[in-house]
Amino acid sequence: MRIGLIAPPWLPVPPTGYGGTEAVVHALATSLAAAGHRVVLAAASDSTCPVERIDGFAPAKRAEMGETSSELPHVIRAYEELADVDIIHDHTLAGPLYRHRPTEIPVVCTIHSAMTPTLRPVYKAMSRDVSLVAISQHQAGSAPEVKISRVIHHGIDPSAVPLGAGTGGYACFLGRMAPDKGVVEAIMVARLAGIKLKIAAKMSEKAELDYFHAAVAPLLGADEEFVGEVDLKGKLALLGDAIALINPLQWDEPFGMVMIEALAAGTPVVAIPRGSAPELIEHGVTGFLAAGTDELARCLQRAADLDRRGCRAAVETRFSADLMARRYAALFEDVLAGTHQS
Repeated sequence: MRIGLIAPPWLPVPPTGYGGTEAVVHALATSLAAAGHRVVLAAASDSTCPVERIDGFAPAKRAEMGETSSELPHVIRAYEELADVDIIHDHTLAGPLYRHRPTEIPVVCTIHSAMTPTLRPVYKAMSRDVSLVAISQHQAGSAPEVKISRVIHHGIDPSAVPLGAGTGGYACFLGRMAPDKGVVEAIMVARLAGIKLKIAAKMSEKAELDYFHAAVAPLLGADEEFVGEVDLKGKLALLGDAIALINPLQWDEPFGMVMIEALAAGTPVVAIPRGSAPELIEHGVTGFLAAGTDELARCLQRAADLDRRGCRAAVETRFSADLMARRYAALFEDVLAGTHQS
């Protein structure tokens, strides 16, 4: 198949730091290409993904993340340049709604965001002529009025993640510096468990900086270390040496790439059973699911007893990039044949 992939314009593919959607697009592009498909990627010009890429895009516009004025010119050019592919897989919000896209080329769109009341009617309208993919059963079930063609979990390449020994003597938090990610709760859990905590977080926007200085910095003590935003090498080292990843989310996250990245490194995940977490974490095997600071702390104390190779095996069998690519390829074939089921 000739497959066109459209990434958002705000970060390169793959991302050099924070960037879940872009990491998924990179894993999907390389895995589809390895399977023999022709992949053409529309992404920011500073992307380095080793597949055929369309020239002429602007560099990543991180400072404009989420702005329609940045996304629209990007998707218009993407659709113009992808006129000779068999199918287009769009990872933007505006692209599938662009009214001048080629009507003869079917479009698949992955929903990377939560099904908020604002976005639900958008995706409902989009589903009239676009095949929508949910990234978790929870996400799909949160908007029953939206027609979902498939549920396909994200995947990563486990061979690119070293199996860590977990001997660093600390738990870690990895995410955005935002209240819905549960940074403060992670500090409280680790402190109650008597385990040191390393915090790595994206902190580039004003709201993130304000939250850090107002709510997080005053809590940091001798057993908590803020290491800033880490690159890929730093992230893998942080996860691999950690006893566990603490992920006390305060919202219903539709997937959570950091959880499968931790598992690939052999690191169990201690999380609140919200959003997709129960689909990703097997309680008592690859981590623990618990509600409340006290119970999470007790689970964190038991995390070192879990089998780290079993955590990695879960990614190899359930959340690999190869499996994700095969599931998308099967959907693309069904869409092209007119046989896919919603």
